[in-house]
Amino acid sequence: MSQIDPLPPLRQVIADHELSARKSLGQNFLLDLNLTSKIARQAGDLTGCDVLEIGPGPGGLTRGLLAEGARRVLVVEKDTRCLPALAEIAEVYPDRLTVINADALELDPSDQLTPPIRVASNLPYNVGTELLIRWLTPPSWPPFWDSLTLMFQREVAERIVAKPGSKAYGRLAVLAAWRSDAKIAMHLPPEAFTPPPKVSSAVVHLNALAEPRYPAELKQLEHVVARAFNQRRKMLRAALKGMAPDLEDRLIAAGIKPTDRAETVHLEQFCALSRILNS
Repeated sequence: MSQIDPLPPLRQVIADHELSARKSLGQNFLLDLNLTSKIARQAGDLTGCDVLEIGPGPGGLTRGLLAEGARRVLVVEKDTRCLPALAEIAEVYPDRLTVINADALELDPSDQLTPPIRVASNLPYNVGTELLIRWLTPPSWPPFWDSLTLMFQREVAERIVAKPGSKAYGRLAVLAAWRSDAKIAMHLPPEAFTPPPKVSSAVVHLNALAEPRYPAELKQLEHVVARAFNQRRKMLRAALKGMAPDLEDRLIAAGIKPTDRAETVHLEQFCALSRILNS
């Protein structure tokens, strides 16, 4: 692939700015611009879209998103060491890159973006799951984003797209399937990163549904699912004990056998149970 912009290669950027990855920040940098551009393309046609990126680091994915035609990219970076490198990208793409120095867990940048909005990030490993849950569980739906294209450890990615009956099936899979279409878009080996993590990674793409797949009240569904999977080895009548005096009757009304375990229960049944328990 030809150079995507006039900026230096990422390895040189990291050396020039002394940007060694910090484990405390969950940093693992991608240095191959071919790869970062491929990840950017997983987000679809970015023309006319604002893109939110969390944890851009030296800006490899940022450059890919801008080169792929994003109308504007808003990046949130906690590490002040990365800001000069990101400023250099902003100079090459005038008026298309905004950099916020902040902790993504303490900031809601949605009011600084103009729809349509997509989120694309090589998420820091230590905050990735929490951010995904926040994006999947806003009080009102549809959310501020149209799609999420996110990199996780492979194990986490498999939990997001897992189906009932699998060991990976749990809270993340239920929440993701309830409000989005989720799939694994690509896999990445450890050697793609600097420093190489101990595990493989994967990019997950989620498209927001216009409405949740089945009717349910968010807080009640979250409560039921959390209780069910916190004791996933127990039968549901034991895992959910105390949620209703006639719990077994309500499980049956939702199409669930009281002796079933959480990992065998389908999304539609969880939603039905949350409504029945809330009635």
